[in-house]
Amino acid sequence: MSQILKGAPELALEWHRAGRGAALATVVQTWGSAPRRVGAQMVVSGDGQIEGSVSGGCVEGAVMVEAMDAIDSGKGTLLEFGVSDGDAFAVGLACGGTIKVLLEPVGSVISEEVLSGLVAARADRKAVAYVANAEKGGGILIREGFEGRFRMDQSGVEEDGRFVAIHNPPLRLVVVGAVHIAQALVPMARIAGFDPIIVDPRSAFGSEARFPGETILDEWPDEAIQKIGLDARTALVLLTHDPKLDDPALHIALKSDAFYVGALGSTRTHAKRVERLTEAGFSKEVIARVHGPIGLDIGAASPSEIGVSILSEILSLLRKGA
Repeated sequence: MSQILKGAPELALEWHRAGRGAALATVVQTWGSAPRRVGAQMVVSGDGQIEGSVSGGCVEGAVMVEAMDAIDSGKGTLLEFGVSDGDAFAVGLACGGTIKVLLEPVGSVISEEVLSGLVAARADRKAVAYVANAEKGGGILIREGFEGRFRMDQSGVEEDGRFVAIHNPPLRLVVVGAVHIAQALVPMARIAGFDPIIVDPRSAFGSEARFPGETILDEWPDEAIQKIGLDARTALVLLTHDPKLDDPALHIALKSDAFYVGALGSTRTHAKRVERLTEAGFSKEVIARVHGPIGLDIGAASPSEIGVSILSEILSLLRKGA
């Protein structure tokens, strides 16, 4: 359903294969309030084209020059920049500091095989870590371990000096029921970094006018969810109050790797939902995956407040675990 936009790894591979030369520049350490997180990347071609960023604009020019030299020499290097208070203020920071950027020419330092494997994993929505020497680069792909880093989307340098760049699939939020709560929840989720998908067979609810610019599937939830696929980077929110719509979707979700499954309804409504799921053969442990009544108990009353409580519960589970 979703498609990975071309990021630094995809462009680096494309430019390398086109014979233009390419180097990946990756932030491995930075000051506390930096505009880009550790793991942020920029790609530089041998003819001086750049995409992405490693700061708010104060070091990109210097990184480009060093990257083109690295492409010519075929050697990886670690750049360190001291950012002045004035430059930091210009890009929205309170004070200056230090930023370290690892340069890795494609082909000579980061191999085409490893880079193509990374690009393939990103396209297939497979979580993977790129693990390299923090000063010279040149790494491998690892799919297991680093559970905390994967959960927190947190790249960084390990105690043994290895740099771990986390490449998680984009987060998705599947919302079944294009109701008022969804109108508040969807834009908040997008701001928080989720790619929302709205599912509702009732075309009057799931309309472009009510959800401008969003992906809307005018299909029965079970059919839509089978088409979308629910993986470990997907949250499912059921808002219809209608068992005919919610229950088939729940049956699929509880057999999936979705990291969050929540359903709107009162305590009494949820109790009836549990009864139906039990009759359908789901165990108590599996049914316990359903967050119902949905959302953190913050006393939410309006649709917007309920949206806040739902998104808060999703983020809490994502970052802190069960």
